[in-house]
Amino acid sequence: MAITTASAAAPSLYYLSFLTRRNTTPSFSFLFPKPTKPFSLSHSFHSLSLTPQAKASDIDIPFFDDLNPEEDVVFDPPPPPEGFIPPPYFDDGPEETEDEIAAAYEELYGPAYSGVSVLGNDIYVMDSKVKKTSAFGKVKKEKVRDGFEERVVQVRRVTKVVKGGKNLQFRVIVVVGDKQGQVGVGVGKAKEVIAAVQKSALNARRNIVTIPMTKYLTFPHRSEGDYGAAKVMLRPAAPGTGVIAGGAVRIVLEMAGVENALGKQLRSKNALNNARATVVAVQKMKHFRQVAQERGIPMEELWK
Repeated sequence: MAITTASAAAPSLYYLSFLTRRNTTPSFSFLFPKPTKPFSLSHSFHSLSLTPQAKASDIDIPFFDDLNPEEDVVFDPPPPPEGFIPPPYFDDGPEETEDEIAAAYEELYGPAYSGVSVLGNDIYVMDSKVKKTSAFGKVKKEKVRDGFEERVVQVRRVTKVVKGGKNLQFRVIVVVGDKQGQVGVGVGKAKEVIAAVQKSALNARRNIVTIPMTKYLTFPHRSEGDYGAAKVMLRPAAPGTGVIAGGAVRIVLEMAGVENALGKQLRSKNALNNARATVVAVQKMKHFRQVAQERGIPMEELWK
C-alpha cells in the first residue's frame, strides 16, 4: 500500500517559521499538514492502493464482465451437511394445557380477577368468573365463592350538587369475613344499590385483616382503636358470654368469627368510622407468644 503525503520535513519547517514570527498571531498549522494532491481510491482484486487522480478506466472489475443484468439468477443453496436434523416447526410441538397457559398469563400479568391462582399466590381481589347478560342487556355478575360472607351494614342515599343539578347515588358499607379470623370493611358508591354493594364488597376484599384470637374464640387482651371521631373499646370475655356489642362493632366481630367479646362505642355513632375503628383496635392486638418472641424471652417471663 502506497500513500502519497506531504514531505516529512514539513512539520519542522512550519515549526521554524512559527519561532521566527514573534510579533504575529501564533499558527498551529504545523499540527495539521495539508496534502499536496487529492486522493482517489482504486480497487483491484490483487492490490489496493491510493493513487492520485485515478480514472474510471483504471478500475479493474473482471467479476462483472460475464454478468448479464437481464438474466434470471437461480438460487442454488448448498447441500446440508451429513447428519443434519432440521429443527421442528412451531406448530409441531405438543399443545399446552389450560393450566400451563393460565400459569404463563399469571406470571406475566399477575393474578387474574377471577380469583383462581395457578401459581399459589395470595389473592384478596376477586371477581366473578362468568359474566351473564340479563334480559335488559345489562351485565350481571355471579356471586363470588371464595369463602367470605358479606353483610351490609348501612345503605344511604347521598347527593352531590353539580353544575347541571344534583347527582344522586347510593353509598353502601359492607363487611366481609370468613368467620375464621379474617375480616374486611369496604365502602362503595353507585347509582344502583346492587352495583354499590358489589363495589363495596370488592373494596372490602382488598382490605382484609387478620384478628388474633385464643382457643376460646376471644381476644388475647384488651384494646382500643380510634378512627376519625369514633372510638371503640374491645375487651376479652369468658366462654359462653357471646358478643356483647352494638352497631357496626358487633357485625365486624361476628364476621371475623369472634364468639366471646365485649365492645363499646365511646364517641361517634357513625357506622363507617366505628367499623374502621374496630379494625384499628384488633390490629393493635398481639399473641403472647409473639410478644415473647419479639423480646427474646420465654413466655413464663411475661408474668413475672
